[in-house]
Amino acid sequence: MSGDRIVPASGVVHWIGTGLSTGRSGLGLLCERAERLLLWDRTAERADRRLAALGLTGRAEARALRPGALEAQVRPGDVVVSMLPATEHPALLRLAVDRGAHFACTSYTSEALDEQAAVAAGAGLVVLTEAGLDPGIDHLMSHQLVERAREEVGDRAASVTFTSYCGGIPAEPNDFRYRFSWAPYGVLAALRSPAHHIDGGRRRTVRHPWQATRTVVLGGEPFEVYPNRDSLPFVAQYRVPDGWHLDTFVRGTLRNAGWRAAWTEVFETVLTDDETRIRSLAKELADRYPTTEADRDRVVLAVDLTVEDAAGGTRWHGSQVLDLTGDETESAMARCVSLPLAHGVTRILDGALPAGLNRAAEDPDEAARWLRILAAHGVPTTYTQTPPTGPGVEP
Repeated sequence: MSGDRIVPASGVVHWIGTGLSTGRSGLGLLCERAERLLLWDRTAERADRRLAALGLTGRAEARALRPGALEAQVRPGDVVVSMLPATEHPALLRLAVDRGAHFACTSYTSEALDEQAAVAAGAGLVVLTEAGLDPGIDHLMSHQLVERAREEVGDRAASVTFTSYCGGIPAEPNDFRYRFSWAPYGVLAALRSPAHHIDGGRRRTVRHPWQATRTVVLGGEPFEVYPNRDSLPFVAQYRVPDGWHLDTFVRGTLRNAGWRAAWTEVFETVLTDDETRIRSLAKELADRYPTTEADRDRVVLAVDLTVEDAAGGTRWHGSQVLDLTGDETESAMARCVSLPLAHGVTRILDGALPAGLNRAAEDPDEAARWLRILAAHGVPTTYTQTPPTGPGVEP
């Protein structure tokens, strides 16, 4: 089958996993758009309870994820959505390709997913990744900012600063400046991974990311941010012109002010590289600082792009900010993760995405459409563009 021919979507969606990032807004959108929505969990009872908690009882079908059960039900043209840990995605994607089904998840594109996506492309199947919050909504914002700046200043610039910071934080900061809503060990383990980014015009590696923590102020409120993972591949992914000299390019994590001081014990333990101690501390902290039904979470995502001339004057500056607090019906994190993913699935159902690998919306116009849809469903973003400054700019 030719890679530019798409297997028609059947209208059936298999949503695998009912964790805290499976939100009412995302599932509700698919209940409206899909012909059938099947929610899979370890038992059908657990899936039913999750549907009830989301106010969606009777609008989707609960299924038990027993050995062989999913394979028996996935048909050509169905969409398999993985909300399981990232390590489970490759196996589910292989299952989808074997069954002639499309696939979607929110996670970063791993080498294993990339390889399977190439196979899917040849079979006329869509693979959608990086379609959640971060990665996901941050991509939409970044594509928009880069394209708007390029239209204004062209493909050459003396100095460019790009930052993208995202965090899930307590709406009311506690003494620890954090509450655990997902695997506590994963939170601590992420601090053991070095971060690669551009700073001062040079590629840099920070062995312990928190040591590069700095303060940013958004709307008059201070936050602490630090680089995370490998930012370098996103220079090309965001289509930054080769003629832009990057002084700063960093994607990272955002926390409440005071976070670094509050986490001193965590950093000291992570530096020991003692797996037993790290796991023990993770469990202890999760018990001390859980997210309860009474707590409200907050998601803050800020993407900022500044383009300067050789004299230091600002030729173009724009920013895009998402600041959302959860309520009694849905956490901010669940809405921000599951809603863009669900919208991406509707694009698969509409036959609007090409076969092979897709990441959220990589075209600026399509990114703008995604952001309008998200805003209409309760995830608004604020775009700000400031006038140029410096020599040669009239007041």
